[in-house]
Amino acid sequence: MWAETTRYLPLPAKMDLPRTALIAAIVLLGFMLMSEWIAFEQRNIRTPVTSLDISQPPDTPNVVDIPAPSSDNSDVPTIIIEPQVEDDIISLNEAPAQRLIYIYTDKLLLHVDLRGGDIVHAALPQYKVSLENKTPLSLLEKNEHRTYIAQSGLIGRDGIDRPQSPRPLFTAEQQHYRLDDGQDQLVVHLSHTADNGVHIVKRLTLTRGDHLLQVDYLIDNKLSSAWRGVFFAQLKRDSSSDPSAERPGLGLASYLGAALRLDDQNYHKIGFDDMAEKDFKKSVHGGWLAMVQHYFISAWIPQDNRPYLYTTRVTQNGDNIIGFTAPTTIIPAGQSAVVGSALYIGPKDQYRLRDIANGLDLTIDYGFLWWIAQPLFWLLHQIQKYVLNWGLAIIGLTIVIKLVFFHLSATSYKSMAKMRKVQPKMVDIRERFKEDRARQSQEMMALYRTEKVNPLGGCLPLLLQMPVFIALYWVLLEEVELRHAPFFLWIKDLSVLDPYFVLPILMGATMWVQQKLNPPPPDPIQAKVMQWLPLVFTFFFLFFPAGLVLYWLVNNVLSIAQQWYIIQKIEKQGS
Repeated sequence: MWAETTRYLPLPAKMDLPRTALIAAIVLLGFMLMSEWIAFEQRNIRTPVTSLDISQPPDTPNVVDIPAPSSDNSDVPTIIIEPQVEDDIISLNEAPAQRLIYIYTDKLLLHVDLRGGDIVHAALPQYKVSLENKTPLSLLEKNEHRTYIAQSGLIGRDGIDRPQSPRPLFTAEQQHYRLDDGQDQLVVHLSHTADNGVHIVKRLTLTRGDHLLQVDYLIDNKLSSAWRGVFFAQLKRDSSSDPSAERPGLGLASYLGAALRLDDQNYHKIGFDDMAEKDFKKSVHGGWLAMVQHYFISAWIPQDNRPYLYTTRVTQNGDNIIGFTAPTTIIPAGQSAVVGSALYIGPKDQYRLRDIANGLDLTIDYGFLWWIAQPLFWLLHQIQKYVLNWGLAIIGLTIVIKLVFFHLSATSYKSMAKMRKVQPKMVDIRERFKEDRARQSQEMMALYRTEKVNPLGGCLPLLLQMPVFIALYWVLLEEVELRHAPFFLWIKDLSVLDPYFVLPILMGATMWVQQKLNPPPPDPIQAKVMQWLPLVFTFFFLFFPAGLVLYWLVNNVLSIAQQWYIIQKIEKQGS
C-alpha cells in the first residue's frame, strides 16, 4: 500500500530523476530475482535417498560397510566425574564395519547399530520422500550423502564406553523386530557384558501410533563395590541441506539447526554456525534438546527434573553435536538400576510435542508473531475437521479472517472510493498549478478537507492487517499436515508451488482488477509502475507454496467483491 500513499504526494517538475530511479529499480529487481532463482535451484538439488524395503526383510545378517573414521574421536562426550580419575576422559574410535538390527512399527522404521546401540537410520512410513517417490522419508541416516544419527551410552569410571576402545558391541536375540497386529508395544533388548562382569541391557520401547520411544539402560551390578557411571544422549548431524524442504517456493526458509529448552527460556536456537564459533555448555533442570528442520524434528527428552549438563560441539569431521550428560548414577554392590531418556523422531505435530515436554512445541517456529499464529493454527485445524480438505480449510480460514477485518477493510475501501470520486478535481488542481508545487499542495489539502477525504485512509487499515498476513504465512509454511496434502484437480500438494502456475496467474488477474477499482494515479510514471505491479507480484507468487497462493487468491476475490459493493454504494449516494 506504499504506492497508495506516494501517488498523492507532490512530484518534482522534472521527471528525469524519478525515471532513472525507476529504471534502476527494475534492473535491480531483475537481478535479485535471477539471483534468488539460481539459489532456489541450488537449494533444491535433492540428495539421493536410499530405499528402505520392508516388504521382504533379509534373512541373513546384514553388515554395512561404513567409511573408516578419521582420527577424530569426539562422538562420545568428554566428562570428568572425579578429577583424580584420569580415564574418565572419553575418546573413542568407531569400527569401520557395524552390524545392524531392524525395528518396524506403524510409525517408525529403525536401523540400530549393534556397535554402540545407536540409531543410524530412522524412516517415517506415513511420510513419503515425494509424491512421485513413495519411499518412506528418512529422517535419520548415515551414508555417503548425510550423517544424522541419535546416540546414547554410559561413560564415566565404570561406563562401557571406554577410552581408546571401540564402542561396546551389543548382541540381540534376533535381527528383525516388528510390531504385530494387536500388539501395542514392542520391546527390544540389546545385551552387553562389560569386562568387569557387569551385565547391561539397552532397552528400546516403542509404542503403536507414536513417534516417541524410550531408551533405557538396565544395569545389573554384580560387583563387590558400587558402580559409578553417567548416561549421555546426543544428536549428531552434518551441515547438509534439509532433505524435507521440497521446493517450497521463494520466501523465508524454515529453521535448520539445533534447539533446546533452558531454565529461563523455553526455546533457544543454536545454529550450526553458532556451534562452529563457540561451544555451548549449560546446566538445565530437565529440559530437552532437538535437531530441527522443515516439518520434522528429532529430540531427546530427560524424564525427570534433575540438573543435566547440555553441551554442543563440532567434531574435526565437521559434524554438529548437541547432547546432555545426566547426573552421576551410583549403584550399590549387588543391586540394579535403570537410566535413560525418551527420544522423539517424527513430524512437528504441535499438539503431540506439547504433551511430551514443556516448550517442545515451540520448535514449530512462528517467529515473533507466534501469539497471532497460534490461534490461526487452531482455527485452521478446527475448520479442517469439518471440511476434510486442507485447501477448503484455507479457504474457510480466509473467509473468517475477512469477516474479522470486514469493518476495518470497509473503512479502507470507503476512503479509496472517495478518492476515486474526487479524482477529476485532483487532476484539475495538478494541471492548474503544475508550475507551483506549494500552491498545488495547499489546494489539495483544502480539497481533502472539503470532501472529507483522508489520503492515508486507504493504507492504514490494511497496514494493521499485515501482522495477520505474515503470521498466516508462517502457519502455512510450518504446517506438516499441508505436506503432500491435495486440493482439487491439478493441485496435488499444497506445500509446493502450483505445477501449472494457474493459481499465481489467477492471483495476478485479481490484483489487476483490484488496481482498476482503485483511483488511478495522475502521474504517468506512477501509473506505469502501478501497471507493472500485478505482473511483478505474479512472478513472485509463481514460486510460493500453492496453499499460500490460494489464500491470497481467495482474499483478493473477497476484497474485490467488498470494494466493488462499497464503490457502487458511494457513487449512488453522490448521484
